[in-house]
Amino acid sequence: MRSARLALAVTALLLAGGTARAQTYDPNFPVCMQIYGPVGYFDCRYGTLEQCRYLAVGRSATCVVNPHFPTKKPTRRPAN
Repeated sequence: MRSARLALAVTALLLAGGTARAQTYDPNFPVCMQIYGPVGYFDCRYGTLEQCRYLAVGRSATCVVNPHFPTKKPTRRPAN
């Protein structure tokens, strides 16, 4: 009886949790195209906003700066 209650409680906790979302931005490119529609997604493979905007013409999409793109390269410390 005790294990049935525990199983029920664990099942309720699992079902109550929300879905996990993966990172949608590719950190290798500075610009992403956000495509709208029934299945919206980010397409991060553009080097400039102009390139992205040119390819977004006629689509239900907008171009955004990738927030996960590193703006500066980490500086290396000299070896001692």
